[in-house]
Amino acid sequence: MSIVLVILPIFALILLGAGLKRYAGVAEEGWRGLERLVYFVFFPALLFHSLARAHIDFSSALSMLLVGLAVTLFGMAMGYLGKYLFHDPPRVFASAFQCSFRFNSYVGLAVAGALYGQAGIAAIGLLMGFIVPLANVASVAMLARHGEAGWLREILGNPLIHATAGGVACALLGWSPPDLVMQTIGLLAQASLPMGLVVVGAGLRLDSLSHARGHLWYGVAVKLLALPALAWWLGGMLRLPAMQFEVALLFAALPMSTVAYVLAVRMGGDGRITAAQVAVTTLLSMFTLPLWLGLARV
Repeated sequence: MSIVLVILPIFALILLGAGLKRYAGVAEEGWRGLERLVYFVFFPALLFHSLARAHIDFSSALSMLLVGLAVTLFGMAMGYLGKYLFHDPPRVFASAFQCSFRFNSYVGLAVAGALYGQAGIAAIGLLMGFIVPLANVASVAMLARHGEAGWLREILGNPLIHATAGGVACALLGWSPPDLVMQTIGLLAQASLPMGLVVVGAGLRLDSLSHARGHLWYGVAVKLLALPALAWWLGGMLRLPAMQFEVALLFAALPMSTVAYVLAVRMGGDGRITAAQVAVTTLLSMFTLPLWLGLARV
């Protein structure tokens, strides 16, 4: 099946979320509550359910994890370079810094699942779980001066890390929770991706596109062009297996995480720049993701 046809329904749900936010008459508090429910309940259920049943071979996944690590560190370096390229206030830089390496997990899991099923979800879930602590520490460190939230609380309270660690532990130990528990978690997992994608669409904000435009478009270019190019080159150099190559490339080409906006606002950063970067990377990735994944199959 064409990659475009695989990805199109995923972004259709995102656009549906944007339309519902505008026309359905649901209060902002309702959307925030749904976002928290997806982030703390449905999404962790999907990760745990996929990883706990997966056959995890760290030796074969090591090269993929190294590509993800290299891409993330490169993104951080490029993001920090923005401090010297643009003369924006420190809180703008600290918030925009995240755009160069944070990724939208909902989109990544949806695309990986559509391409490779449970194996794809397990692969990108493992990669995300490996990178999330590093991404969180870097983001919080840049924003720490603007708020009271500490990096340790952000890490220890991250449901993605908990679900990944629990799923990997079950897989390595060869143990699975009782069938009733797994069936319940499986039902939650089925709801996570469509709900998560709708929430992503509802969170798009296009009213700050003229704010800090240098940082805005620099971060977008790094996230959607520079990082995937590096992943494509490294994946080819390391001769990753086809699925791992596409998963690593998908990971690098994902739009910016909506969580970055929440973090920036909570820690006193500039929410407008992150809101604009989330919206622009999400909308443009409808075109760039199929191009990069198509390139992987050439």
